[in-house]
Parts: sequence; structure tokens; C-alpha cells
Amino acid sequence: MVRTIDYKKRKKDVLAATVDYYIHNAIAASSETLALSFNYSSATIRNVMAELEEEGLLTHTHTSSGRIPTDRGYRFYVDNLLLEIKLLQSDKDRVFKEYRDTKKELDVLLEKTSYLISSLTHCTGIVSFVRLQNKIFYKGVGLILDYPEFKDFTRIKVLMNLLERKHRLLEVINRNLDEKLKIYIGRELPFEEVTDCTLIVSHYSINHKPQGCIAVLGPTRMEYARVIPAIEYISESLSAILSKF
Repeated sequence: MVRTIDYKKRKKDVLAATVDYYIHNAIAASSETLALSFNYSSATIRNVMAELEEEGLLTHTHTSSGRIPTDRGYRFYVDNLLLEIKLLQSDKDRVFKEYRDTKKELDVLLEKTSYLISSLTHCTGIVSFVRLQNKIFYKGVGLILDYPEFKDFTRIKVLMNLLERKHRLLEVINRNLDEKLKIYIGRELPFEEVTDCTLIVSHYSINHKPQGCIAVLGPTRMEYARVIPAIEYISESLSAILSKF
């Protein structure tokens, strides 16, 4: 039993380390690199990586012997390995200050919210409001250009087309409005042309009644430990402000 538990922990440790390394470095993680921060040998890590690849959680590129996460790997990471993630107090203070200094008009607040999302997550921030059926607010499309996987103009064009054809995006963002948090990773997105992005959505409320959603759209290689609590905190802050209208 102890060996089984230790083995499962080892697999989770290696998967988490591989995902974290790829998120922060944008290059495949090798067993030798991960061994520098583990008590496991590079040979042990290499064997675990091979098993994780067989299970569909990791894969490898043609140009590297290291591994990168698959969509399933990211999903397992988000659902099982991100524990007690919290937004930095400095980010909370910034959200408070930005809202405090913003004119209390609906359009202005929603546009400010899309800006806050993009600036805190370094991805595209999106806001919908159900009463404005065909309107979305978004900021930070250009920030995605900073990610090496989006240096290809074709990928940028795909994202721009998605944002411009907003009815498709709104249909997904506003789906199941009562759900507090929705995360679509890679091919979980219902857009065939978008295969390497993640969409994270949270609703906001007025007097506890959902009125719209805020979302972040970025690469699957986004910093989930920072993005998820940011979306949740901004959602709560916006709900509190709008409930005072």
C-alpha cells in the first residue's frame, strides 16, 4: 500500500513539475532538468515520463527528447494538482484601486474589467453582459503576441476571427450561466480551428443573480495558478460593485 501511494505521488510530482516547467519556460522538460529539483534520479523521472506519455498526459516534440503536457495533462493538473491557489495581495490591492478610481457607469466598469483581466493574466480579457445580447468587451489581444507559440500569424488570425465573430464566443461564454467557474482546455473548446488555447470563464452577479460572464482567453500554456484566482477575485469584486448600483 505504501509503495502504491508513493508511486502515485511520484507520478503526480513529475507531471506537476513538467507542466510548471513548460508553463514558465516554453520548452520541453527533460528528466535531467527535473532531477535538479527532485530527490528522484533522472532515470526514475524518465521512466515515469514514459508512463505518463503512454497514459496520454504528456507528449514529446520532434525537436526535443523532453516532454510537454497534452490537453489531458493540463486538465489533470488543473483538476487535481492546483491546491489552495490564491491571488497575491498586491494584485487584490490593484483591483480595488482600479475599481475605486473608475466611473460608476456600466459600460465603463465592464470595459475596465476586461482591461483588469488582461493586465493581471497577460492574456485576452473578455466580458459579456446578458442584457447587451450581442456585445462583448475585450482587451489584451496584443498581449498574446508575447507568447512564442503565437508568433505564427495564422494563429493570431484565427483568434482575431473568433473575437470578431462574437456570437460564437458569446454562446460558449454565456453557456450554463449559473456555473461559477468553467475551464475549456485545448480541444475541449467547441471551435475546431482553435486547438491550442484555454478559455476560463466565471460569472458575475447583481444581488446574487448572474448577469454576465468574465473570461480569459490565452494559450494552453497559461499560468493557471495565477489566472484562475485572478478571474475568481475580479468576478467577486465586480459583483459586489454592481450590487450597490
